[in-house]
Amino acid sequence: MKMRAGYSIFLLVLSLTVCNAGKLSNTFYKNTCPQVEKIVREIIQIHTRNNPSLGAQLIRMQFHDCFVRGCDASVLLDTVSNSKAEKEAIPNQSLGGFDVIDDIKAAIERVCPKVVSCADILALAARDAISSPFKKSMWSVQLGRRDGRVSLATEISGNLPSPFANFTSLVQLFKGKGLNVNDLVVLSGAHTLGDSRCGAFSRRLYNFTSKGDADPSLDPTYAKILRKKCPNPASPAITVEMDPGSSLSFDNHYYDILLQRKGLFVSDAALLTDKNSNKIVTRLQRSRSLFFTAFAKSMKKMAAIGVLTGNAGEIRQNCRVVNPGKN
Repeated sequence: MKMRAGYSIFLLVLSLTVCNAGKLSNTFYKNTCPQVEKIVREIIQIHTRNNPSLGAQLIRMQFHDCFVRGCDASVLLDTVSNSKAEKEAIPNQSLGGFDVIDDIKAAIERVCPKVVSCADILALAARDAISSPFKKSMWSVQLGRRDGRVSLATEISGNLPSPFANFTSLVQLFKGKGLNVNDLVVLSGAHTLGDSRCGAFSRRLYNFTSKGDADPSLDPTYAKILRKKCPNPASPAITVEMDPGSSLSFDNHYYDILLQRKGLFVSDAALLTDKNSNKIVTRLQRSRSLFFTAFAKSMKKMAAIGVLTGNAGEIRQNCRVVNPGKN
């Protein structure tokens, strides 16, 4: 799933299992903080008016959080002492939206102190940022997560899909998180939002096989367009829409460009190299409503990866730091 540039090289899969989603609940805060969803929704609506790319930022943040230590908001923690936190790792340095999560947490703490986890706030905020243009919630979010106390930049490698990953590597990574091929293709549809730095795909344009050639799986006309936008060597200041003409709209247009061989990353093109995956791409391309339904189901699965519940973890009072005495 790619929102703004930044992916780690596939090295090692840290196996995380999907916890029983039954431990989460749609009504978890019914008695302790019934206003929580309303607060999140209203703050997100304000921020999305000023930042139309917020949906891309927050869905990517949630993905990067869940795929490392599970959905425990460890990606929100700041570095402590000499131990760099997840957000300092290269794939996460382009993440955005931390200030929005801070705003939401502060508002909730004023009403329901020490009750709502940062992990739940991130899950709700990502959903609502995507949903805002539709004036309705695009999927339900089960709640009851607790926050982790550990965040290590060294754990990023091998837990986030590389933009250079082939199909086999992607399947193995997703399987290690309890997700299947259908989830891989469906969640990749989030690439309809946001943009990427040229460095994440420039090898496809200039030196794909170390002979100064372009990736033959990339539409040659589109490759020429990309070369005009992204000079060699790649500049970290230049970004390109991942879904040309639709990078601010949450829809199934990503599958259109994928079938036109205009997927930006090797990992996008990889979805067409497997017969079953290719069939899923075609089905989702044909029906926006099917994509929305499938995305809701896969997001529910992803948002349950490695969740902390019960007495595990904590409820952070500040999403950027663990609670006093818990280091």
